[in-house]
Amino acid sequence: MGVVVTLGGERDRKPSLDGLSEFVADDLGAVNELIVRRMDSPVKMIPQLASHIIAAGGKRLRPMLTLAAAQMCGYQGQRHISLAACVEFIHTATLLHDDVVDESDLRRGVTSANAVFGNQATVLVGDFLFSRSFELMVEDGSLEVLSILSHASAVIAEGEVMQLMTTNNTETGETQHLDVIRAKTAQLFAAACRIGAVVAERPRVEEEALETFGMNLGIAFQLIDDVLDYSAKQATLGKSIGDDFKEGKISLPVVLAFRRGTEDERVFWRRTLEDLEQNDGDLVRAIDLMERHDALIDTVERARHYGAIARDALGIFPESPLKVAFGGLINFCIERAY
Repeated sequence: MGVVVTLGGERDRKPSLDGLSEFVADDLGAVNELIVRRMDSPVKMIPQLASHIIAAGGKRLRPMLTLAAAQMCGYQGQRHISLAACVEFIHTATLLHDDVVDESDLRRGVTSANAVFGNQATVLVGDFLFSRSFELMVEDGSLEVLSILSHASAVIAEGEVMQLMTTNNTETGETQHLDVIRAKTAQLFAAACRIGAVVAERPRVEEEALETFGMNLGIAFQLIDDVLDYSAKQATLGKSIGDDFKEGKISLPVVLAFRRGTEDERVFWRRTLEDLEQNDGDLVRAIDLMERHDALIDTVERARHYGAIARDALGIFPESPLKVAFGGLINFCIERAY
């Protein structure tokens, strides 16, 4: 493939998840144990397929948000453990369905579940994990939690359909693309954060602040993912470069390059993304056009903007090492581009 795009120089100290991870390490261990127990089934293929994607790793970012939000709100009980597992089940179910829709061969650096077990089994096990998540919601016993997480699940499904409608459509604008991101990715970030305040029985203003934090963090996170698909850094994350391009997916770098380009350049985008007529060298040209029109750099700047909104949302909480760790998480999500 040979495509290398560098979006910035090496930084002396790269932001990481370590700061936040240290605060929730014990709770996250309990969450992982619960995930293993609750994905079990007498139907052997279910735990085999589910463990395939779960064993592949992942940052557990969304359950970490629930655990850390509950901790920042002073929660002392155990409900956040099962709800964090619930959030991870929702996320994993969407990944399984995503890989089928996208016909992906890799997930987290290993062969995707659908490539190993087939599309039918992958969809059905995704449905199983969704069902498990709803069992955990019901067991929690809170109608408010059930409302937040069930609504998030419905919005995520809407986001999947919205993305399907924008795929191969070069007329997609920035607002429409951001709507997809809010629904498909950021909604679960927002819900994961908000339920941390709900279990702690904090005032609604704190619930809404954490929801705003999660929503804008999720937008920033996905915008950087948009960039990474055209970056050499993608290879270090276990993903191949240019997958979105090959599938005709419309991301913000594409939107910006298309809008800022010449008519000849738009003809190129229509051929490669709408008609999916792609030749050797087309991915290289796509990246060149994005660089020429600052589409990648400006997408990172958009991510910084949403990261700043997320940071401001935490302003109502008292200063603490955990709040600092949340700030480090924002930096991590954005600096992944470098």
